[in-house]
Amino acid sequence: MKNIGVILFDIDGVIRSVENSYRLSLKKTVYRFCGWEPSYRDIDNAKNEGIWNNDWDLSLELIKRHIKSKNLKLKQPQRENIIRCFEDFYFGGNPNKDCNDWSGFIKNEELLVEKEFFTLLSANKISWGFVSGAEPASAKFVLENRLKLESPPLIAMGDAPDKPDPQGFIYLATKLCESNLGNKNVPIAYVGDTIADINTVTNAKKRIPTQKFISIGVAPPHLHLENRIKERIAYESKLKEAGADLVLKTVNDLKNIDIDFFKKY
Repeated sequence: MKNIGVILFDIDGVIRSVENSYRLSLKKTVYRFCGWEPSYRDIDNAKNEGIWNNDWDLSLELIKRHIKSKNLKLKQPQRENIIRCFEDFYFGGNPNKDCNDWSGFIKNEELLVEKEFFTLLSANKISWGFVSGAEPASAKFVLENRLKLESPPLIAMGDAPDKPDPQGFIYLATKLCESNLGNKNVPIAYVGDTIADINTVTNAKKRIPTQKFISIGVAPPHLHLENRIKERIAYESKLKEAGADLVLKTVNDLKNIDIDFFKKY
């Protein structure tokens, strides 16, 4: 029986929580170069601009903004120095070497789904894969080492232009469909936690208007704390305003997805 649809997933904030890993690395990197540590709200606000999918670039941008706003006599750091500092905080070791030797914040990450989630999707005739801005070593660590998925379909940093460019998303969707995209193809959904993710689907719709694409948003885990309900509601509203067809409380709400879901959007 032919699959009824395809769902591609962002990884950070969807498959794993990165508040105490990627985002903490970002905070510490910014502080290292300008003496100011952005709050999680500062990072969320920047992410909501819809263009900062790469945390190295966002680190550099926040440093620039702080230097300018405070009129500091600091020299803007080189991007390669940002990357080196960030990687040291995040991996705490060589990302291209054995992950057992890592001691960085990547060890703090909490999984938001279990392997059985993907088994259920497959049983429901759903093809799935991942389109992420994370470094390949980081993405493969969570998918293969933590979730124990075997050779998961993946587009990671360096495999395609950064989101919201839809090239990587379209490439992997086409590969999973095994045919050209268009009105005769099954629906294709993408689940992400940022406006850049929503914009990726919007841009895919513009590029292939005959293909049915579905944009699914989910607020990142740190906004699901009881004392941050108002912030989560505001964040979810921004995802909808950006063009999300659906906003979920958690990615696990897709466990029982069926053909009626795809017909709805």
